[in-house]
Amino acid sequence: MTEVTEVEEHSLWGKFLRRHWQAFGVFIAAAILAVIGAVYVFVWFTGNAQSTGLVPETLGLWTMGNVVLFILHAIFWELVLIGVPVAIGAVVGWQWWKRLPDEEKKEYHLSGKRSRSSRAGGAISPLLFIAFAIKVYVDGNWNVAISTYSLDYVVGSMVTILIWIVAIFAIPAIIGIIWWIRHEMNKKP
Repeated sequence: MTEVTEVEEHSLWGKFLRRHWQAFGVFIAAAILAVIGAVYVFVWFTGNAQSTGLVPETLGLWTMGNVVLFILHAIFWELVLIGVPVAIGAVVGWQWWKRLPDEEKKEYHLSGKRSRSSRAGGAISPLLFIAFAIKVYVDGNWNVAISTYSLDYVVGSMVTILIWIVAIFAIPAIIGIIWWIRHEMNKKP
């Protein structure tokens, strides 16, 4: 049964791609150009960041302030030079998709209920970096070269950040669980 469904879905996608090969080709070409452009903009920005003095050329001399400024400027230039054209292309693609007849979408099973992903996303690493940057700033090490941080300082900072996470997320969760238990206990059977 599974093999029949997989073959049927595969043939439906093949039929869809054969019918709309030009749009698919444009989509693939745009995606490749966006990736190449993003890499080129990052290389361009990195060279300019060093030559303009935004960041030191030697990584050992970078401070947390240099790291944050570098990341913020890189995001800005990527959004301006790559993000805006990609957003415009996405709007054009969405308009093309909306113009497809509903019968065709139903024929290929391309509309309907979406499946939910079980992956968590990728928000934890940026949040930990932001928390570490805040910890470095609070400690007064913002303009100190990162290469001078000791292992004890980094590990201690990670433990402090873990305590912050517990305080921010676990305490409200415990309050919510206690409230829910009390609410359930007060229900009449």
